[in-house]
Amino acid sequence: MSDLQRAWAKSKLGLVPEPFMDIEEEEKEEKEEEEEEKKEEEQQHGTPELPEHMDDDSSSASSMSSTGTIIPTPSQRLFARPQGVARGRSLEPIPWTMYFERELYMRPDGAKGLSFHAYLTSPVGSGPLFVMHHGAGSSALSFAVVSSEIRKRLSSAGILSIDCRGHGSTLSPDGIELDLRLATLSADLFLVIQSTKEQMGWHQLPPIMLVGHSLGGAVVTDLAFTGKLGSSLLGYAVLDVVEGSAMDALQSMQTYLSTRPSGFASIETAIDWHLRSRTVRSSVSARTSVPALLRQDASVEASRPWIWRTNLAATQPFWEDWFVGLSKKFLGAKGGKLLLLAGTDRLDTELTIGQMQGKYALQVFPEAGHFIHEDIPEQTAISLADFYRRNDRSALVLPPKVSDLLRQGKRV
Repeated sequence: MSDLQRAWAKSKLGLVPEPFMDIEEEEKEEKEEEEEEKKEEEQQHGTPELPEHMDDDSSSASSMSSTGTIIPTPSQRLFARPQGVARGRSLEPIPWTMYFERELYMRPDGAKGLSFHAYLTSPVGSGPLFVMHHGAGSSALSFAVVSSEIRKRLSSAGILSIDCRGHGSTLSPDGIELDLRLATLSADLFLVIQSTKEQMGWHQLPPIMLVGHSLGGAVVTDLAFTGKLGSSLLGYAVLDVVEGSAMDALQSMQTYLSTRPSGFASIETAIDWHLRSRTVRSSVSARTSVPALLRQDASVEASRPWIWRTNLAATQPFWEDWFVGLSKKFLGAKGGKLLLLAGTDRLDTELTIGQMQGKYALQVFPEAGHFIHEDIPEQTAISLADFYRRNDRSALVLPPKVSDLLRQGKRV
């Protein structure tokens, strides 16, 4: 390149180094940079600070304007094949203590060997209690990140997130066949709420918002439909499950399970698989929820000692029981109703008619996968916080009853 050409490029682009590095010098510099980055990563210990915005999904829309032009420097490897985890992204598990104030263990009377486990952050004053129920194969920590986002917007809110039978750290009796019928799970959820009230010494239940994902959506809807929570229940939110699409999806469930790894070499490997398969699309969510899905078993293949806590294939006898009649109960139960979906194609006929009649609130997040609350916890929290505000009765001032006025001798 002539001096004139070099001067023109420098004045127009402002990005051309002078003079150009030859190929050997370029490769040498890249190796030195990689070695320095590795040393810096090895020197770092402890859990990295949680980012304020956790959307690290490569499919997410860029904040940069689409009309902007990026001119690469000569040292960038534009067409290099990606290897391993993206540089700078940690796979280190994040502990539950980052999100909840305590964990609870509840042993119901007459159920020998059964011990329920839950995470709790207590409500402040007259604040609401969000009761979270996870989906099949998941755990209470599925709601960890979204819980912290809710509390950013409702500082007085409490969070109770439970592990249902056969999941997470809830212990089931040995030698007894696991009972995962919908009626059983619904009764378990009510028991955990009441047991939490007793353990915490609450005189009465705080205002309750039930939130359930997938199977959990069916459980919270059933509990709301029974009316056991009475006036304490303000509303219930169901995340990405409706009866019609759920029943259709059951046909291909075994095919999905057959493609899933039976085990992992380490927790970090499991986290990486969830991100690469896009089962969970946020690395912070995956680093928080995935460790609770696995347990170490020395009796299995030595190269993959970390296996699933829950055998999803063994739950097949209960699948239809979970979802049959879900739409009718969702529309018929008392309290506010919110349905969050990852796509409008999931709506069945009954819910479509109910939406047109204004019987419930609907919000769709096409950018999320099935785990809406883990993929986009901030947007999910905003929806749940707004849902509570719309159903909050604490600010309502009701007129006195006629019977009370008559007893006081007042004219009506």
